[in-house]
Amino acid sequence: MAFLFGAVAFVVALLASVMLHEGGHLLTAKRFGMKATQYFVGFGPTLWSRRRGETEYGVKAIPLGGFVKIVGYTPLEEIDEADRPRAFYRQPAGRRAIVIGAGVAANFAFAFVLLMVMAMAVGVRVPGSASTTVDQVSACVPATLQDVCERGRPPSPAKEAGLRAGDRVVSFGGTRVRTWAGLRAAIAAAPPGRPVQVVVERPSGPGGAAGPVTLTVRPARVAGETFLGMSAKVTGQGYERVGPLNATVFAARGVGTAVAGIGRALAGLPAAIPRLFSPDRGSTPGGQVGSVVGATDVSGQIFSSHSSGRDKIALFLSLVVSVNIFLGALNVVPLLPLDGGHLAVVAYERARARIARLRGRPDPGTVDMTRLLPITYLAVLVLVGFGVLLILADLVNPLRLPQ
Repeated sequence: MAFLFGAVAFVVALLASVMLHEGGHLLTAKRFGMKATQYFVGFGPTLWSRRRGETEYGVKAIPLGGFVKIVGYTPLEEIDEADRPRAFYRQPAGRRAIVIGAGVAANFAFAFVLLMVMAMAVGVRVPGSASTTVDQVSACVPATLQDVCERGRPPSPAKEAGLRAGDRVVSFGGTRVRTWAGLRAAIAAAPPGRPVQVVVERPSGPGGAAGPVTLTVRPARVAGETFLGMSAKVTGQGYERVGPLNATVFAARGVGTAVAGIGRALAGLPAAIPRLFSPDRGSTPGGQVGSVVGATDVSGQIFSSHSSGRDKIALFLSLVVSVNIFLGALNVVPLLPLDGGHLAVVAYERARARIARLRGRPDPGTVDMTRLLPITYLAVLVLVGFGVLLILADLVNPLRLPQ
């Protein structure tokens, strides 16, 4: 039930994000006197619609996007003579640029507001500090560091050695350790497969008193890293609510970090394609790019996990923030039919008009869109191809939240 709730919550948040994006186009177009005849969420057959004034508002059957129909969005469109003065392509370049960019601005603004709400209502996460005390012991050696234990996997070195939750590691391989960083460095330096002595302080229990215990572990190798199979107990972690000023700073940093992360992920996506269907899919930023199907699944995982309520809300809001920034960032790519492609056309028209004016020639007018159709068709083909590929990868080899 929790998984279904998370999946439905994400679908609702996604539709709200799409509505905001298209709402940005609609409101600015109306503000400048352009004629918008339709505002729909989804594609395909119409489920419900209602006309208010000259605009039809409605919902369609396939909830995978939305659209606003602005009369004369390109010169290729046939329009009534009475609507010609209000056609989009006949408006000043500045107004067209604002209408085109308003959708992207709405997504970024929504992400910014969500981050501020999260900082003030849920709180900013205080990471705390990792100690040398064992929090959990992994049951197996996974195929990759992101995988969960599956049937047939060998037991983890920590489990095989008898390490327990609550044990405090005091030395590893003869080296005394006082911090988690020091313990990690000692583990990384240990040769895989060879026995290493570990001394722990074990708390008292039903079987006896507290005291030092010496264990022997044989570290394994997973994805090129030394693997022991234990996690550190973190102290001092939690959430701290902040005021509006600090929330604004937190939101600005969060948006910047998300934009940079999405940029790295998109740049690395082509190289990650061969790994989309392999166990180490999530080992690179490009491999962590998913489709709507994958994001819905991740949202379900968030709400069905054993995390605290605060953790679930923070992770869900972060997911919605990432989706909005992704929508905004993708739409500024200067390729038709994306918003960035239309902005590029407007910029080219203005640059061409300025050059013509300097040469004493008349304004060449709007771009011949028929010459851009082959590039547009190619861009659509590539976008659809990537979308289908990611959907298949999310169905066959879904991304999993770290345990």
